[in-house]
Amino acid sequence: MLVKDPKAVPDKWGKRPSDRTVGELLEGGVIALDKPSGPTSHQVTAWAKAALHADRIGHGGTLDPYVSGILPICTGKAVRLTDIVLSSDKEYICLMKLHGDVPVARIREVMGRFQGKIYQLPPVRSAVKRQLRIRTVRELEILDIRGRDVLFRISCDAGTYARTLCIDIGEMLLCGASMTELRRSRSGKMLEADAATLQDLTDAYIFWQQEGRGEWLRSLIKPMEVLVDPLPKIIVKATAVDAVCHGADLSVKGIHMLDEDIRKNALVAMMTARGELIAVGKMMMSSDKIMATDAGVAVKTSRVFMEEGHYPRMWKYSTDIEELQSQD
Repeated sequence: MLVKDPKAVPDKWGKRPSDRTVGELLEGGVIALDKPSGPTSHQVTAWAKAALHADRIGHGGTLDPYVSGILPICTGKAVRLTDIVLSSDKEYICLMKLHGDVPVARIREVMGRFQGKIYQLPPVRSAVKRQLRIRTVRELEILDIRGRDVLFRISCDAGTYARTLCIDIGEMLLCGASMTELRRSRSGKMLEADAATLQDLTDAYIFWQQEGRGEWLRSLIKPMEVLVDPLPKIIVKATAVDAVCHGADLSVKGIHMLDEDIRKNALVAMMTARGELIAVGKMMMSSDKIMATDAGVAVKTSRVFMEEGHYPRMWKYSTDIEELQSQD
């Protein structure tokens, strides 16, 4: 990262996300839930809410009822980060049925053309406006071909429709094709190997509440900071953290370090040196501009996640918001 102020006051407050209690994680965490085929994402989220006795819960990235796999479940204040979950890239394992016999070499040659940028028209029954759009398929790996059944793995942008992909492949093969099964194996950095079932959540919560053993539940709930992994980061000085918690915009003077090549107007995560998420906001100037100046508003705060008073108040009270924002 770029170091804006090497003489910033050392961060000796706060708590690392890895040191949070189970209760604190439930107040702002995310669970990689292994959704079964059958129920809707809304139903599964309601069951998870009941299992965890949570006041507030939400899911990111709806899966159709017949689709299984990773469904990110956000708890507490992390629910306000579901839009970032929706924009994370995804990985799926798909079983496609061809409607005619095609040589294996031809199948591999045609499917290879669908790696990279592709055009897609969302299905008639979809939650988005039906218009042609571009999506990127980063990887398309054929896992097995048995007769007319083709099993493949796809790593792609959010909003890529596997059903539409199968139809398009079938049209190019001149035989037609349809999707028969689909499983989401990854959402952002949430992996299938780390996913928890609804039964896991129910049992882990009971062990924590009735037996005082929270290790299992703790392993299932990740800190909400994992949701902002895709965003560029700005490390805020300890002396400026509480001001941002009160809703102040972040001034250049309040920056300790920042990622390189952040563009103006980009969405960024404001973090403490201990890795805690303070807030997210919109860049008012680029990284280069921040490094070249010593004054001005660097980030316009849009959503605050850290509670006031978590860090000591080190800025002077002023009715003039611009003066408040200029404090370290």
